[in-house]
Amino acid sequence: MQPKGSAKELEVWQRIASKLLQEGKGIRMVARLVGASPYTIHGWKQALNRGGSEALKAKPHLGRPAGLTPEQKQELEWTLQAGPLAAGFPTDLWTLARIAQVIEHQLGVKYYPGHMWKILQALNWSPQKPERRAREQDEEAIKQWRKEDWPRVIRKLISKAGASS
Repeated sequence: MQPKGSAKELEVWQRIASKLLQEGKGIRMVARLVGASPYTIHGWKQALNRGGSEALKAKPHLGRPAGLTPEQKQELEWTLQAGPLAAGFPTDLWTLARIAQVIEHQLGVKYYPGHMWKILQALNWSPQKPERRAREQDEEAIKQWRKEDWPRVIRKLISKAGASS
């Protein structure tokens, strides 16, 4: 686990950790103080021993740049909060494929649906499943069944179990 943030922010955490290590603090204590794993702190310590303070300079993140700007993420969040019905879908259920579709149509950025969870995680959204329950379910009938029939079913099961032993 490594502290979150940009390369510059990470460099600040690394420098704080290196100062604490130079003061004689242990790896585990430094890890707790900067919010990183001991494994990460150990790696930073080794880099510092090999390359000095130059080893802790910020390095640009490699890889593809983010597809959505902060403004686009905000627009996406508003759309998600409005719900799938408002976005033109027939049911009130967000799926990864639907979110990918919304991003492509509204924001012009194409994503593979399987990667939508990363974007949702960045927006602090969590996966949830709708409660599966029949629309015509009668709560009163269920209460009555639990009160009257369920005890009878249990007694019957218990008597069968006692007879077979």
